[in-house]
Amino acid sequence: MSFNPSDLTFNDAGLIPVIAQDAKSHEVLMLAWMNAEAVTRTLETRRVTYWSRSRQSFWIKGETSGHTQELVEFRFDCDQDCLLVLVNQTGAACHTGRRHCFYRAVKGDEVVELIAPE
Repeated sequence: MSFNPSDLTFNDAGLIPVIAQDAKSHEVLMLAWMNAEAVTRTLETRRVTYWSRSRQSFWIKGETSGHTQELVEFRFDCDQDCLLVLVNQTGAACHTGRRHCFYRAVKGDEVVELIAPE
């Protein structure tokens, strides 16, 4: 069975959420968005390419920062409306300079930072 990005379920804006996970540590790194073309580019180049909603343009992870994501495995969920990309992450995944974007937690009624920028 061959894969076609049109098999996925995109939202009304033509986007699908993507969870990036470190292929070795299984750490959840970030959540971003792709459109069908970003899916195709990611699969063809093995460099994870997202769609920036704020800039309305493609965004190859690490293109300017050097903090790249090399695609190891491309998965989608049972409803075909969410993606999981397993990646080899070089450097920080978060734009704040942290290893991942999920660096804050709620403990009681306080927000606690779990990791500092690298």
